[in-house]
Amino acid sequence: MNRTRVTAIAALAAGIACGIAAGAIAAFDPIESFPPVLGWPVGTLVARGMLAIGVALVAFGLYALVLAVLSHNASKRRRHDLRNVLRLAFGFAGALAVLAVLTRQWLGLLVSLGVVGFAVTFALQQPLSSLVAWLYILVRRPYSVGDRVRIGEAKGDVIAVDFLATTIWEINGELVSSNQPSGRVVTVPNGLVLSSEVVNFGGGGSPYVWNEIAVQVAYETDLAFARELLREEADAYLGDEMARHVAAYREALAETPVELEVTDRPTVNVAQRESWVELRLRYLAHPRRGQRVKNELYERVLERFGEHPDRIAFPVGRNR
Repeated sequence: MNRTRVTAIAALAAGIACGIAAGAIAAFDPIESFPPVLGWPVGTLVARGMLAIGVALVAFGLYALVLAVLSHNASKRRRHDLRNVLRLAFGFAGALAVLAVLTRQWLGLLVSLGVVGFAVTFALQQPLSSLVAWLYILVRRPYSVGDRVRIGEAKGDVIAVDFLATTIWEINGELVSSNQPSGRVVTVPNGLVLSSEVVNFGGGGSPYVWNEIAVQVAYETDLAFARELLREEADAYLGDEMARHVAAYREALAETPVELEVTDRPTVNVAQRESWVELRLRYLAHPRRGQRVKNELYERVLERFGEHPDRIAFPVGRNR
């Protein structure tokens, strides 16, 4: 039995014990000799207080028990979502039950909550907007925990999606570049999802994205030879791994009405510049490995190009 279930059972047992004790105090009133407090008998106050504590403990125990059962074989992302949904549901129900126990006015409490809720809606528009956005994120899944995203100006890996805010482990930012983590944590209000663009790197059913590296060569270069070397090095490094990635990419693409030509192997495009030619190697990779793959491909390509100075020339510095 894991720790969560032990905690749940202990909370349920303690809550039931508090309820039994509250019933005993209300029935036998062993402290009736104590003077009233603000006109209320001490026994009544103690009984209601213990019952309220019991209700809160039972609500927490049920929350922990349901969470432990439902998330037993779930992934980290599913456990995160379950915890948030159950926390909201049991928290609201538990708070309502505790208030009802303390006031003994169920109907009046519900009417009061309705009136107060109507007034609070105007005072807390931004938090309520973020709460609605959290429900949107939960249902539509523009991103989830573990995805690499850009929300507004914040870019990074999602480490938490709570009721009001999304927490991102930042990449790039003001401190570093090249898609490297900065070490900073950025908190983004969920409401921003409803008012700005959200980019999910690797979203849409496939965790892979297309990357490019650009190599500049002189006009004297044998372009056909240089392009073939680029393809060979990329194919040798990525090889069958990219073919598997492309298969996953095609499966995700097949679920949409979009029709695109997707190649199994890396391709090279040519762009003419003022004083040189730019060869752009295009390939598929996981967004978290993008910079590592670029570094390795650059090293391999430049080494191979350097072996053929008679057929591949680089533009001189004054022309760049």
